[in-house]
Amino acid sequence: MKYLNLGCGKRFHPSWTNINFSSTDENVIPYDLKKGIPYADESFDIVYHSHLLEHLSKNEAKAFTKECYRVLRHQGVLRVVVPDLEQITRLYINCLDNTSNNFLEQEQNYEWILLEMYDQTVRNQTGGEMINFLSRKDIPNQEFIIKRCGSEFKRIILASQKTDSQKTDSQKIVVDESSIKKLVKHLYRLLRYPEYRHQALLKLILKPIELEALSIGQFRQSGEVHQWMYDRYSLSKLLQEIGLEKIIKRTAHESYISNWTSFNLDTEPDGSIYKPDSLYMEAIKPSL
Repeated sequence: MKYLNLGCGKRFHPSWTNINFSSTDENVIPYDLKKGIPYADESFDIVYHSHLLEHLSKNEAKAFTKECYRVLRHQGVLRVVVPDLEQITRLYINCLDNTSNNFLEQEQNYEWILLEMYDQTVRNQTGGEMINFLSRKDIPNQEFIIKRCGSEFKRIILASQKTDSQKTDSQKIVVDESSIKKLVKHLYRLLRYPEYRHQALLKLILKPIELEALSIGQFRQSGEVHQWMYDRYSLSKLLQEIGLEKIIKRTAHESYISNWTSFNLDTEPDGSIYKPDSLYMEAIKPSL
Protein backbone atom coordinates (compact mmCIF):
# COMPACT_ATOMS: atom_id res chain seq x y z
CA MET A 1 0.00 0.00 0.00
CA LYS A 2 1.24 3.47 -0.91
CA TYR A 3 -0.06 6.44 1.08
CA LEU A 4 0.08 10.14 0.16
CA ASN A 5 -0.48 13.02 2.61
CA LEU A 6 -0.85 16.42 0.91
CA GLY A 7 -0.35 19.78 2.63
CA CYS A 8 0.64 17.89 5.75
CA GLY A 9 2.24 20.75 7.69
CA LYS A 10 3.75 19.26 10.84
CA ARG A 11 1.23 16.43 11.00
CA PHE A 12 2.42 13.39 9.08
CA HIS A 13 3.35 9.72 9.37
CA PRO A 14 6.89 8.66 8.42
CA SER A 15 5.70 5.63 6.42
CA TRP A 16 3.65 7.88 4.12
CA THR A 17 4.77 10.13 1.27
CA ASN A 18 4.30 13.57 2.83
CA ILE A 19 4.19 16.78 0.78
CA ASN A 20 3.86 20.34 2.02
CA PHE A 21 4.30 23.78 0.46
CA SER A 22 7.47 24.08 2.58
CA SER A 23 9.38 21.32 4.33
CA THR A 24 8.64 20.97 8.05
CA ASP A 25 10.71 17.82 8.60
CA GLU A 26 13.16 15.52 6.81
CA ASN A 27 10.14 13.29 6.08
CA VAL A 28 8.28 16.12 4.32
CA ILE A 29 8.85 16.98 0.65
CA PRO A 30 8.51 20.69 -0.25
CA TYR A 31 6.38 21.37 -3.32
CA ASP A 32 3.88 23.97 -4.54
CA LEU A 33 0.70 21.90 -4.81
CA LYS A 34 -0.99 24.64 -6.84
CA LYS A 35 1.17 23.36 -9.69
CA GLY A 36 -0.28 19.85 -9.34
CA ILE A 37 0.89 16.66 -7.65
CA PRO A 38 4.40 15.58 -8.76
CA TYR A 39 3.65 11.88 -9.30
CA ALA A 40 2.53 9.69 -12.18
CA ASP A 41 -1.04 8.54 -12.75
CA GLU A 42 -2.31 5.83 -10.38
CA SER A 43 0.69 6.01 -8.03
CA PHE A 44 -1.10 5.73 -4.66
CA ASP A 45 -3.67 3.55 -2.91
CA ILE A 46 -4.57 6.29 -0.42
CA VAL A 47 -4.61 10.07 -0.88
CA TYR A 48 -5.33 12.25 2.17
CA HIS A 49 -5.40 15.93 2.90
CA SER A 50 -6.66 17.83 5.93
CA HIS A 51 -7.57 21.53 6.23
CA LEU A 52 -5.99 22.26 2.88
CA LEU A 53 -8.88 22.54 0.41
CA GLU A 54 -10.38 25.63 2.09
CA HIS A 55 -7.13 27.54 1.43
CA LEU A 56 -7.67 27.19 -2.33
CA SER A 57 -10.17 29.13 -4.42
CA LYS A 58 -13.21 27.20 -5.64
CA ASN A 59 -11.67 26.71 -9.11
CA GLU A 60 -8.25 25.79 -7.69
CA ALA A 61 -9.90 23.29 -5.35
CA LYS A 62 -11.60 21.47 -8.22
CA ALA A 63 -8.36 21.32 -10.24
CA PHE A 64 -6.48 20.06 -7.18
CA THR A 65 -9.11 17.39 -6.46
CA LYS A 66 -8.82 16.20 -10.07
CA GLU A 67 -5.09 15.80 -9.45
CA CYS A 68 -5.87 13.66 -6.41
CA TYR A 69 -8.09 11.51 -8.62
CA ARG A 70 -5.34 11.23 -11.25
CA VAL A 71 -2.64 9.89 -8.88
CA LEU A 72 -5.08 7.55 -7.13
CA ARG A 73 -5.17 3.90 -8.17
CA HIS A 74 -8.46 2.26 -9.11
CA GLN A 75 -10.34 1.24 -5.95
CA GLY A 76 -8.08 3.63 -4.03
CA VAL A 77 -9.41 5.91 -1.29
CA LEU A 78 -9.45 9.71 -1.18
CA ARG A 79 -10.01 11.12 2.33
CA VAL A 80 -10.69 14.86 2.60
CA VAL A 81 -10.92 16.84 5.83
CA VAL A 82 -12.10 20.47 5.91
CA PRO A 83 -13.72 22.85 8.42
CA ASP A 84 -17.42 21.97 8.58
CA LEU A 85 -19.53 24.89 7.36
CA GLU A 86 -22.77 23.25 8.48
CA GLN A 87 -21.46 22.64 11.99
CA ILE A 88 -20.20 26.18 12.50
CA THR A 89 -23.33 27.86 11.11
CA ARG A 90 -25.63 25.78 13.33
CA LEU A 91 -23.44 26.63 16.31
CA TYR A 92 -23.45 30.30 15.33
CA ILE A 93 -27.28 30.39 15.44
CA ASN A 94 -27.22 28.69 18.84
CA CYS A 95 -24.66 31.15 20.22
CA LEU A 96 -26.61 34.09 18.79
CA ASP A 97 -29.80 32.91 20.52
CA ASN A 98 -27.94 32.52 23.84
CA THR A 99 -26.49 36.05 23.88
CA SER A 100 -29.85 37.30 25.19
CA ASN A 101 -29.06 35.62 28.53
CA ASN A 102 -26.37 38.25 29.20
CA PHE A 103 -23.80 35.78 30.48
CA LEU A 104 -20.19 36.71 29.74
CA GLU A 105 -19.19 33.18 28.72
CA GLN A 106 -22.04 32.93 26.19
CA GLU A 107 -21.15 36.33 24.76
CA GLN A 108 -17.57 35.13 24.42
CA ASN A 109 -18.79 31.97 22.65
CA TYR A 110 -20.64 34.17 20.16
CA GLU A 111 -17.56 36.36 19.62
CA TRP A 112 -15.38 33.30 19.05
CA ILE A 113 -17.74 31.73 16.51
CA LEU A 114 -17.83 34.99 14.55
CA LEU A 115 -14.03 34.96 14.49
CA GLU A 116 -14.00 31.35 13.27
CA MET A 117 -16.41 32.20 10.46
CA TYR A 118 -14.85 35.43 9.23
CA ASP A 119 -11.41 36.19 10.64
CA GLN A 120 -9.76 33.32 8.76
CA THR A 121 -11.16 34.78 5.54
CA VAL A 122 -10.65 38.52 6.00
CA ARG A 123 -7.46 38.77 8.09
CA ASN A 124 -4.52 40.75 6.75
CA GLN A 125 -1.83 39.50 9.12
CA THR A 126 -0.68 36.18 10.57
CA GLY A 127 -3.03 34.81 13.22
CA GLY A 128 -5.51 37.64 12.75
CA GLU A 129 -7.94 38.48 15.54
CA MET A 130 -8.17 34.81 16.55
CA ILE A 131 -4.63 34.80 17.92
CA ASN A 132 -5.38 38.01 19.84
CA PHE A 133 -8.42 36.32 21.40
CA LEU A 134 -6.40 33.24 22.36
CA SER A 135 -3.65 35.42 23.87
CA ARG A 136 -5.96 37.03 26.42
CA LYS A 137 -4.98 36.64 30.07
CA ASP A 138 -8.47 35.40 31.02
CA ILE A 139 -10.62 33.42 28.56
CA PRO A 140 -14.01 32.66 30.19
CA ASN A 141 -14.97 30.20 27.45
CA GLN A 142 -11.62 28.38 27.23
CA GLU A 143 -13.28 24.98 27.62
CA PHE A 144 -15.72 25.78 24.79
CA ILE A 145 -12.89 26.74 22.42
CA ILE A 146 -10.82 23.64 23.19
CA LYS A 147 -13.83 21.36 22.78
CA ARG A 148 -14.64 23.10 19.52
CA CYS A 149 -11.16 23.33 17.97
CA GLY A 150 -9.10 20.58 19.63
CA SER A 151 -5.58 20.02 20.88
CA GLU A 152 -3.87 22.53 18.58
CA PHE A 153 -5.79 25.44 20.09
CA LYS A 154 -5.34 24.04 23.59
CA ARG A 155 -1.57 24.19 23.09
CA ILE A 156 -1.81 27.80 21.85
CA ILE A 157 -3.87 28.89 24.88
CA LEU A 158 -1.64 27.10 27.40
CA ALA A 159 1.55 28.42 25.77
CA SER A 160 0.20 31.98 25.91
CA GLN A 161 -0.79 31.64 29.57
CA LYS A 162 2.56 30.11 30.48
CA THR A 163 4.46 32.89 28.76
CA ASP A 164 2.41 35.54 30.51
CA SER A 165 2.84 33.96 33.95
CA GLN A 166 6.61 33.75 33.51
CA LYS A 167 6.99 37.43 32.78
CA THR A 168 8.40 39.60 35.54
CA ASP A 169 8.26 43.35 35.84
CA SER A 170 11.88 43.55 34.78
CA GLN A 171 11.22 41.44 31.68
CA LYS A 172 8.36 43.71 30.65
CA ILE A 173 10.66 46.72 30.55
CA VAL A 174 11.73 47.30 26.97
CA VAL A 175 15.32 48.52 26.76
CA ASP A 176 15.91 50.51 23.60
CA GLU A 177 19.01 49.53 21.64
CA SER A 178 21.66 52.17 21.09
CA SER A 179 21.72 53.90 17.70
CA ILE A 180 25.09 52.38 16.87
CA LYS A 181 23.92 48.86 17.66
CA LYS A 182 20.84 49.33 15.51
CA LEU A 183 22.94 50.63 12.63
CA VAL A 184 25.35 47.68 12.81
CA LYS A 185 22.45 45.22 12.84
CA HIS A 186 20.82 46.99 9.88
CA LEU A 187 24.06 46.95 7.85
CA TYR A 188 24.64 43.27 8.65
CA ARG A 189 21.15 42.35 7.44
CA LEU A 190 21.59 44.41 4.28
CA LEU A 191 24.78 42.50 3.46
CA ARG A 192 23.55 39.09 4.56
CA TYR A 193 19.93 38.81 3.44
CA PRO A 194 18.70 39.63 -0.11
CA GLU A 195 15.07 39.77 1.03
CA TYR A 196 15.96 42.33 3.70
CA ARG A 197 17.67 44.46 1.03
CA HIS A 198 14.60 44.15 -1.15
CA GLN A 199 12.29 45.28 1.68
CA ALA A 200 14.62 48.16 2.58
CA LEU A 201 14.56 49.34 -1.06
CA LEU A 202 10.77 49.17 -1.16
CA LYS A 203 10.58 51.35 1.95
CA LEU A 204 12.64 53.97 0.12
CA ILE A 205 10.67 54.07 -3.12
CA LEU A 206 7.09 53.37 -1.99
CA LYS A 207 4.71 55.59 -0.08
CA PRO A 208 3.57 54.17 3.30
CA ILE A 209 0.08 53.44 1.94
CA GLU A 210 1.59 51.63 -1.06
CA LEU A 211 3.91 49.64 1.18
CA GLU A 212 0.99 48.61 3.38
CA ALA A 213 -1.05 47.53 0.34
CA LEU A 214 1.89 45.46 -0.92
CA SER A 215 2.36 43.84 2.48
CA ILE A 216 -1.34 42.93 2.70
CA GLY A 217 -1.31 41.57 -0.84
CA GLN A 218 1.72 39.39 -0.14
CA PHE A 219 0.07 38.05 3.00
CA ARG A 220 -3.24 37.37 1.26
CA GLN A 221 -1.38 35.27 -1.32
CA SER A 222 0.69 33.42 1.29
CA GLY A 223 -1.89 30.65 1.70
CA GLU A 224 -2.96 31.32 5.28
CA VAL A 225 -6.43 32.74 4.62
CA HIS A 226 -9.48 30.64 3.79
CA GLN A 227 -10.78 30.99 0.22
CA TRP A 228 -13.89 28.79 0.45
CA MET A 229 -15.98 26.67 2.83
CA TYR A 230 -17.68 23.29 2.46
CA ASP A 231 -20.56 21.34 3.97
CA ARG A 232 -21.45 17.67 3.47
CA TYR A 233 -23.50 18.45 0.34
CA SER A 234 -21.03 20.71 -1.50
CA LEU A 235 -18.00 18.54 -0.73
CA SER A 236 -19.85 15.38 -1.74
CA LYS A 237 -20.91 17.07 -4.98
CA LEU A 238 -17.31 18.09 -5.74
CA LEU A 239 -16.07 14.51 -5.23
CA GLN A 240 -18.87 13.17 -7.40
CA GLU A 241 -18.17 15.64 -10.22
CA ILE A 242 -14.59 14.44 -10.63
CA GLY A 243 -15.69 10.81 -10.94
CA LEU A 244 -15.40 9.33 -7.45
CA GLU A 245 -18.00 6.97 -6.03
CA LYS A 246 -19.10 5.44 -2.69
CA ILE A 247 -18.87 8.91 -1.19
CA ILE A 248 -19.53 8.86 2.55
CA LYS A 249 -19.34 11.18 5.51
CA ARG A 250 -17.07 9.84 8.25
CA THR A 251 -16.03 10.61 11.81
CA ALA A 252 -12.40 11.15 12.81
CA HIS A 253 -12.20 7.47 13.80
CA GLU A 254 -14.02 5.89 10.83
CA SER A 255 -12.49 5.09 7.45
CA TYR A 256 -12.29 2.74 4.48
CA ILE A 257 -8.56 2.75 5.32
CA SER A 258 -7.43 -0.22 7.43
CA ASN A 259 -6.14 0.68 10.92
CA TRP A 260 -6.82 4.34 10.18
CA THR A 261 -6.45 5.67 13.73
CA SER A 262 -3.00 4.06 14.09
CA PHE A 263 -1.60 6.81 11.84
CA ASN A 264 -2.72 9.57 14.26
CA LEU A 265 -3.56 12.05 11.53
CA ASP A 266 -7.15 12.94 12.53
CA THR A 267 -6.77 11.66 16.08
CA GLU A 268 -4.26 11.93 18.91
CA PRO A 269 -2.50 8.90 20.48
CA ASP A 270 -5.00 9.02 23.37
CA GLY A 271 -7.89 8.72 20.90
CA SER A 272 -9.06 12.34 21.15
CA ILE A 273 -9.88 14.22 17.95
CA TYR A 274 -7.23 16.59 16.58
CA LYS A 275 -9.68 19.04 14.93
CA PRO A 276 -13.26 18.46 16.20
CA ASP A 277 -14.58 21.29 13.99
CA SER A 278 -13.93 19.15 10.89
CA LEU A 279 -15.99 17.52 8.18
CA TYR A 280 -14.56 14.13 7.13
CA MET A 281 -15.44 12.73 3.71
CA GLU A 282 -14.17 9.67 1.85
CA ALA A 283 -14.67 8.37 -1.68
CA ILE A 284 -13.34 5.57 -3.87
CA LYS A 285 -11.99 5.72 -7.41
CA PRO A 286 -14.01 3.28 -9.52
CA SER A 287 -12.51 0.32 -11.35
CA LEU A 288 -11.86 0.49 -15.07
